[in-house]
Amino acid sequence: MNRPLRSLALVGAIAVALPTACTAQQPTAPIAPPPSATPAAPLVSGLPDFTSLVQRVGPAVVNIRAEIAPRSAARGTMPDDEEIPEIFRRFFGDQVPFPGGPQGPQGPRGPRGGGTSLGTGFLISEDGYVLTNHHVVEGADTVKVMLSDRRELAAKVIGSDEQSDVALLKVDAKGLPFLRMAKAESTKPGQWVIAIGSPFGLDHSVTAGIVSAVGRANPYADQRYVPFIQTDVAINQGNSGGPLLNTGGEVVGINSQIFSNSGGYMGVSFAIPIDVAMNAAEQLRATGKVSRGQLGVVVQQLNSDNARGFGVPDSNGALVSQVLPGSPADKAGIEPGDVIRSVNGRPIVQSSDLPPMIGAMAPGTKAKVTVFRDGKNIERTVVVNELDTGLTAGNEDARPVPGGMPQRPSAGNTLGMVAQDLSPGDRQRLGLTGNEGVLIRNPGDAAAEVGLRPGDVVLAVGRNAVGSASALDRELAGVKPGQTVMLLVRRQGNTQYVAVTAESKTG
Repeated sequence: MNRPLRSLALVGAIAVALPTACTAQQPTAPIAPPPSATPAAPLVSGLPDFTSLVQRVGPAVVNIRAEIAPRSAARGTMPDDEEIPEIFRRFFGDQVPFPGGPQGPQGPRGPRGGGTSLGTGFLISEDGYVLTNHHVVEGADTVKVMLSDRRELAAKVIGSDEQSDVALLKVDAKGLPFLRMAKAESTKPGQWVIAIGSPFGLDHSVTAGIVSAVGRANPYADQRYVPFIQTDVAINQGNSGGPLLNTGGEVVGINSQIFSNSGGYMGVSFAIPIDVAMNAAEQLRATGKVSRGQLGVVVQQLNSDNARGFGVPDSNGALVSQVLPGSPADKAGIEPGDVIRSVNGRPIVQSSDLPPMIGAMAPGTKAKVTVFRDGKNIERTVVVNELDTGLTAGNEDARPVPGGMPQRPSAGNTLGMVAQDLSPGDRQRLGLTGNEGVLIRNPGDAAAEVGLRPGDVVLAVGRNAVGSASALDRELAGVKPGQTVMLLVRRQGNTQYVAVTAESKTG
């Protein structure tokens, strides 16, 4: 028991002896030069003072209180934490939990159990139109708006759109202060922005930061039509629906979500661009709903392997893996294997750029779509139709298809892939038309390395459809070691191109 004490005493003795030894071995010259007698000129100057801006625009920011009556359990459910380990968080108020996030000290609440949703909004006209988030007022029985002068007014929900997360409210008042909108193209990474809202019920709180990025996709929610603005502005519960403003006091977006492991602010916040929000608001005021354009394609990200497989000079664009029969894209001659490079001259850098670009078009709009096919760019004119939310037409990840349907297997091919024919019943069950598709029985080492497995269905090799195991073997017969081949694969109703590189032979 005494051994630790003796050790500490020894360390203490050494520590006492060290200063004498160190003093004796001091270097003759300092490691770094001494500080200058004249302070260096500041490298950063003119940092913004938001005082005047907040005084001018603050009165147009309002608090929103949405009362939700208790519902029966059959009216809705909340997702479990383990279903969404890391998610974009949407914020209600301090009495309503995050969907998919931790429960607050008040215990579970929400549309099912009733309660109060507290959020933020802002006036966009002198006669009382208010913008906020759909999720702030979703399921509300009554909505009240508190103005900056502490007046509390009943609000009518003119309309609400879940996909854009925008809601338009109206209060009965005149001569109200309101905010002006910024031009969408003026929002750039690096510029200063501020948020005004009611985090945790602390109304008219001001936070500031910069735009981190624009055009961000949300992979965790069905909001593929919103190119989010990412910022590092502190956003917390109660900020939802509040304005994101530039230094001119113009609204650039509506604060909507954060990305968080903890449920609180972690430095990554997201806002709905104001042009997207106003497009939705105008439609909600006119018709009570939001209509979006649709091409009728399923697209996937074009990576370097896919680009090499299709001979595309770079990885920019959206790879078409499926075209819905009878859709505008089908009528215009767009095919699986095409890479959409631009729409009306606007480049498609990644696949997530396409849905918001098309979705913003009114049904009936003509669009010039440039696709890369067989080594060259070709142009197609597409008349977009109205989005059918029941159709799959966006970025989809393939999921496994149960295998084990015994039919005649193939003899094998260059990839070492063994396939078997599908019966008419198999094709009907899988939702296939005609004689397309062949079932993978053994993917072989090269295809297994990129994730293919028994039960997947190959629809085409490159642009050439295959409907039998022998047809697949013929298409793969010319694949050389080290060559990349594109396989169009169906898995649980979703279709996607997969790049497979044949293994190189070694001596």
